[in-house]
Amino acid sequence: MNSQLDTPLYQALIEHVNKNPISFHVPGHKYGHISYASFQQLLQFDATELTGLDDLHAPEGAIFEAESLLAELYQVKKSFFLVNGSTVGNLAMIMAACAEDDIVLVQRNCHKSVLNALKLAKAQPIFLEPEFNLKWKVASGVSSETVTKAINLYPSAKAIILTYPNYYGMVYDIKPIINLAHQHNIPVLVDEAHGPHFILGDPVPPSAVQLGADIVVQSAHKTLPAMTMGSYLHVNSDRIAVNSVKEYLTIFQSSSPSYLIMGSLDLARNYVATFSHRDMNYAIKEINQFKKRLAEIPSIKILEYPNQQGDPLKITIQSKSHLSGFDLQKQFEKAGIFTELADPHNVLFILPLLKENQPYPLEKVAKDIKNELSGVQAIKRAGEVLPTEQKISHLAIPYNEIEKYKVQTVPILEAIGHVSAETVIPYPPGIPLLLKGERITTEKIEHLIRLIETGARFQGGETLDRRFIKVFLTA
Repeated sequence: MNSQLDTPLYQALIEHVNKNPISFHVPGHKYGHISYASFQQLLQFDATELTGLDDLHAPEGAIFEAESLLAELYQVKKSFFLVNGSTVGNLAMIMAACAEDDIVLVQRNCHKSVLNALKLAKAQPIFLEPEFNLKWKVASGVSSETVTKAINLYPSAKAIILTYPNYYGMVYDIKPIINLAHQHNIPVLVDEAHGPHFILGDPVPPSAVQLGADIVVQSAHKTLPAMTMGSYLHVNSDRIAVNSVKEYLTIFQSSSPSYLIMGSLDLARNYVATFSHRDMNYAIKEINQFKKRLAEIPSIKILEYPNQQGDPLKITIQSKSHLSGFDLQKQFEKAGIFTELADPHNVLFILPLLKENQPYPLEKVAKDIKNELSGVQAIKRAGEVLPTEQKISHLAIPYNEIEKYKVQTVPILEAIGHVSAETVIPYPPGIPLLLKGERITTEKIEHLIRLIETGARFQGGETLDRRFIKVFLTA
């Protein structure tokens, strides 16, 4: 019987490496023998489905044991390792929950993978506009009132998809939303990419699995010590069939999964399972000291979560000078400090989940930031206008009709009122500003222009640099 102290898959890899195996199988680097010297030690663990190492798509040995420990830790019905990021988890859970023409309620500030899944399913998304935080100048979560209205309008909805927390670590009260959905037998799917550590307890917010969501997807690589693309999917009820989720994971995940990623997922689960109150006290103390040092810099301010509820591993600083968030980010990079993302106003730091006495150069970083901003004067910046988007909306052209329409390229300012023929995604955070098939509003264009002028990067929108955008000919 395994305990949370065990790491069955990692140990199986160690035992395999200790046999000094001679490879006549894939991958071609042959445990690093055919590779660059700097990669050789790492590639010893890059194995394949050999005797003793199990099979991700039909686990019965070390991977089965590791996933069972994960389910035990998160107290869910079934957990899966994901080697293609939370993207593949979102694809699988949505495809398992809905079919063609099904109505699905979707929090509008969702990740692009959610929209891609709905497109593949040929579902009919009904978008729920999130609340807007004027102090942070970002969208947060969807309100219970909006969800209530949406369910009353669309009682036949097959699922509701929420994003919790948002990219900046802001949370909202999703428990009433989950309860309301369940009263109508609507499954709740949660993209909790940024919350795999949310089971740790106060002062960390509760996880959606603890609050009763039916399926939850988490990016272990975002805040736990897992490799990039390493994620978890948790099935937490019988409202969606486990076998259906498993089938779609088999379809969407690589048939040659990375043992490096899977081994790191096993270790990440062990890391959070052995995280103690002393570790938490140490981590919070280090974070608070870092925030205190940053707060001494006059040209920036540390944003505080509404009602003090949010992810302590996220720190968002907002410019109080003529510099945009993008400018600040570039300034920090000159000092070797690389942050998660910037927007026109803010810069987001994702801090490590430190255990007791683990060092991290937070004091040095605070000093370096202070030096970089030493000549920057604080000014009064203009306030943000509250967006007036509809709380509940749908695509102007459904996914299954988009291919019927021709496309033209028009100047950005002339696109207002047209239907977007492309999805425009500021990246990071990967949340679409414009969706292919949705009506383009004045607010969306004003926001797009602000992003362009302040130096945002985009996925999609190939002609934005020339101030043009693609729209559908609908008349």
